[in-house]
Amino acid sequence: MAQSKRPSNLEPWQDPNAKPYVSIKNLTKTFDGRVAVNEVSLSIYRGELFSLLGRSGCGKTTLLRMLAGFEPPTSGKIFIDGIDMTDTPAYKRPVSMVFQSYALFPHMTVEENVAFGLTREGMPKKEIKNRVAEYLELVQMSGYERRKPDQLSGGEMQRVALARSLVKQPKLVLLDEPLAALDKKLRERTQLELVNIQEKVGITFIMVSHDQEEAMTMSSRIGLMNEGRILQVGGPTEIYEYPNSRYVANFIGTVNLFDGIVMEEGSDHVIVKSSAMEQNLYVSHSASAPAGARVSVAIRPEKIILTNTRPTGSYNWTDGVVKDIVYLGDVSIYHIALASGTTVFATVTNLVRAAERPIQWEDEVFLYWKPENGVVLTI
Repeated sequence: MAQSKRPSNLEPWQDPNAKPYVSIKNLTKTFDGRVAVNEVSLSIYRGELFSLLGRSGCGKTTLLRMLAGFEPPTSGKIFIDGIDMTDTPAYKRPVSMVFQSYALFPHMTVEENVAFGLTREGMPKKEIKNRVAEYLELVQMSGYERRKPDQLSGGEMQRVALARSLVKQPKLVLLDEPLAALDKKLRERTQLELVNIQEKVGITFIMVSHDQEEAMTMSSRIGLMNEGRILQVGGPTEIYEYPNSRYVANFIGTVNLFDGIVMEEGSDHVIVKSSAMEQNLYVSHSASAPAGARVSVAIRPEKIILTNTRPTGSYNWTDGVVKDIVYLGDVSIYHIALASGTTVFATVTNLVRAAERPIQWEDEVFLYWKPENGVVLTI
């Protein structure tokens, strides 16, 4: 009797047998000799909400425009659902794009804006009307059909632009900083709504963002870019908890970096000596780093524990003086000056009111962390 296969809990990108839905191979773009995108290769899977994250000028929007067909690559290939789209013009690609400015036609109603692409394709009017109504309901804009763009808020225009992209049922939706024009609270609410819509329609989304919190909240995976290259690809937890370089660690959130030299490398640990503190750093998991190698140990502020009591043990603790406390409501960020001159950041949840805090400005404190909370970075 044949045994039934156990269901796989692997994500597509973890399954060596899964085929990418969007495949970018060695894609390069130069403008007047300046390299904007440099030998980028990416595999993105069906149904993902994938984010290209990075500072302005890192090449993420250029990469998105090449996917859309608005920019021809200098070299490399683009495949969508197994078909080579490298030289296919934009209007023939199964791709829709939501622009940062939304690009709605000001003289058209909401209904006409959403129907525009279907009308150009010659779809029967009754079918257009039904399809438009379906997608306006999806983005919670039913009842706004007769309004013009100048009668809508920024959030409403964003919904209309999304409906216009989805209504053609493309294979791929590209979003260029889609929430940048919204205020903070509306942006946070819209992030979750956008994720819910993407999950309902099941269409693959690729989004460009410079906002790390936005990318972390919305994405199945993130590709972090700098100077035209992809530095790391991974899920939000992986990128945050296990950055592969100093640049990635610094870009995503706040981090404490202790530069030092590897004193001992074991099968399950690395010991690092840093001039920033007297005690050595013990990391229980690590990238391979031989004794004598120069490395950095990264520790997130929320992993650091503050106390008035001297810790026991020979590793992962030091002492310092509280020089500043940044109150953010739910948490406070303590700036602690070490004797070496290094400033360490520690995040503490505000379980009591500010006046009742056990640790205040100019207090001498001890700080420590667990061996599994450090990450050794070799680049």
